[in-house]
Amino acid sequence: MSAPERARRTDEADALCVKAYDAAGGGDTGLALVAVGGFGRGELAPYSDLDVVLVSDEGVDPGEVAQSIWYPLWDSGTTIDHAVRTFDEMVTAASGDLRVALGLLDIRHLAGDPSLTLRLRTTMLAHWRRHARDRLPALQDNVRGRHRLVGELAHLSVPDLKEAEGGLRDSIVLKALVATWLVDVPHVELERSRHELLDVRDLVQTIAGRSSDRVTPEMWTDLAAGLGLADARSAQVHVRELGRRITHLSRLTWRRVDDVLARPTSVRTVRRPALTPVAAGVALAGGEIVLDAKARPSEDPVLLLRAAAAAAQLDVVLAPPTAARLARESPPLPDPWPAEARQELVKLLASGRGLLPVWETLEETGALAMILPEWERIRLLPHASAIHRFTVDRHVVETCVEAASLIRTVARPDVLMVAALLHDIGKGGLTEHSVAGEPIAREIARRMGFEEESVELIATLVRWHLLLSETATTRDPDDPSTIERVASRITSVEALALLTALTEADAKAASAPAWSSWRAGLITGLSRRIKAALDAGTTMPVVDPSEVEIPRSVRKGGISVSVEPVADGSRVTLIAPDRVGLLADFAAMFALRRIQIRAARVWAQEGFGVSVWEVAEEDLDAGYLHDKYDAIVAGRLDPAERLRPPSATTLAPSVQVRADASALSTVLEVRAADRPGVVYLVCAALARLDVAVRSAHVDTLGPQAVDVFYLQEAGAGALPDQRAAEAAHAVRAALAGEEPGATAG
Repeated sequence: MSAPERARRTDEADALCVKAYDAAGGGDTGLALVAVGGFGRGELAPYSDLDVVLVSDEGVDPGEVAQSIWYPLWDSGTTIDHAVRTFDEMVTAASGDLRVALGLLDIRHLAGDPSLTLRLRTTMLAHWRRHARDRLPALQDNVRGRHRLVGELAHLSVPDLKEAEGGLRDSIVLKALVATWLVDVPHVELERSRHELLDVRDLVQTIAGRSSDRVTPEMWTDLAAGLGLADARSAQVHVRELGRRITHLSRLTWRRVDDVLARPTSVRTVRRPALTPVAAGVALAGGEIVLDAKARPSEDPVLLLRAAAAAAQLDVVLAPPTAARLARESPPLPDPWPAEARQELVKLLASGRGLLPVWETLEETGALAMILPEWERIRLLPHASAIHRFTVDRHVVETCVEAASLIRTVARPDVLMVAALLHDIGKGGLTEHSVAGEPIAREIARRMGFEEESVELIATLVRWHLLLSETATTRDPDDPSTIERVASRITSVEALALLTALTEADAKAASAPAWSSWRAGLITGLSRRIKAALDAGTTMPVVDPSEVEIPRSVRKGGISVSVEPVADGSRVTLIAPDRVGLLADFAAMFALRRIQIRAARVWAQEGFGVSVWEVAEEDLDAGYLHDKYDAIVAGRLDPAERLRPPSATTLAPSVQVRADASALSTVLEVRAADRPGVVYLVCAALARLDVAVRSAHVDTLGPQAVDVFYLQEAGAGALPDQRAAEAAHAVRAALAGEEPGATAG
């Protein structure tokens, strides 16, 4: 697909419209048939509608033409979006509806009175320019609302080529902004990217066999073949890169619009805005960072970083021509970097939200390769985990943004920011990314001029950046092995504080569920315990301040149920005398009502079973849950009959014994599709074997439940190897829907 093919479709549609106009008896004076929108731009996709308007001059009655012109178009099988309006009605429609106004900027004559079309087009453009200052704020709100609703083309798992941020709709908005004469945009770059995205859209509709703007996962291979690319991965990079480029142009242009609208209308725009020095060789002019007259790019290797840091800290535009010039003319940074270069990089990374647009400019102009050539490893790399909302490279930038708000909590903010930048640099290969990233991070940190102790600290943070989150959500903090596991890898309080901050920034950058109040409490609680152990020079566990008070009613043999509302759900605390099977009954209570368990923490305290559950249901009634529990315990409800697993699943569950995870208990890790009843099935299978669940850690990551159970013999310690194997097999069989006691066969 290409521009010539779109031109051919447009010519055929034009001829069809002219024929219909002539057949309807349309004249050459006072009446015109015009194309608007995509048809007006001559950009018809294989399954596009024809947007046409029959326009009449004031005092001219379109008569029978308005009734009969559409029949030949309908009879041809063409889908049309049509209207009949007077000249003044067109102006009124454009005044009242922004979307209509944008579509009418692309009016094109089809048939009838060409002077009427020319006058209408001139009027629409003049009207748009005259009212631009008043209408652009509303247009910006519409654009931002669409971006929030749809997402960003470069990062969506199913990209929307039209409505997503960086899509075709944004490219048309950019053309409309240029038409105001208030701002400009790099025309060649915009049009090249827009036409390439139109080529992709044409192929998508051809593959789908219908009007569609969404690239589904199974399309990438066919799309690669149609675009002449090597494989599906190459097609993804191509499409996401186009979206990234249009997004960059859009954000840059809207920043310029904001600057224009902030100026009083009485102030005349000067040709050469005044330069305000902000750093050596760097100045602020017209809301953008540029080079001053004294700058010598060829003699100053730090100038690029200095300019980027200034733009990010001031939250202004790094002028793309300036970044491109510095990329061309600046000498390479020496190895190792001078201290100033390292300081400017940290300023850039720690600038908060100002970092993102500046980083985009560095990337789009090729200047980023001067600073971090390894960035190419992760550029536009999709995340394998569904919990991530961005591609790897954007996630890294977002992690830096989040880490910038935490620099007051650590002694080495420079180490934190560089570790945030490099924490995922090992992704994209076959080796586990934290393992692969450690030597890469070490090499980069040395090149940046960090002293050896800091180099090792950065490498350690990259290697173990998942340690706290994985341990907090899958291990028992009361088990000495848990504390020892972390403390043997993170051996100083300083490193622990940095890792805790990096863990928080990484999770917040991934998505909101990755740093829920539940997860945050687990991770900060674990970090607090490890710090106390490091301070004391021991890895013995510290008493958890979150231990609950056992109610008097529970001490007398009853059960306590309390419900606390949390964001988008509830937190349920259950306390009862501990026994084998208690956890299974608790889990059944939720599963029978189809309540989704997002996370849970279970532990034994003073001979009582305590569990706290995060569930995805609001307004839960504690009395109802209590009644449901009583019915299960009394045998009036049989969970086993109602909570059978599905007969077939797309991916078999994983059940593994983690032999080295605890010295006191047998640790069983279960990964399965997230659905009601998983926790119940596991716990019921263990109860049938008279195996006690001493603590449990239930979590949901995207579509997968990751549940870890600490098991002991009733009244004893860890399970012998044979009993551990029996327990794993029983759980595996229960999740697979086999009858209790069935063999593997």
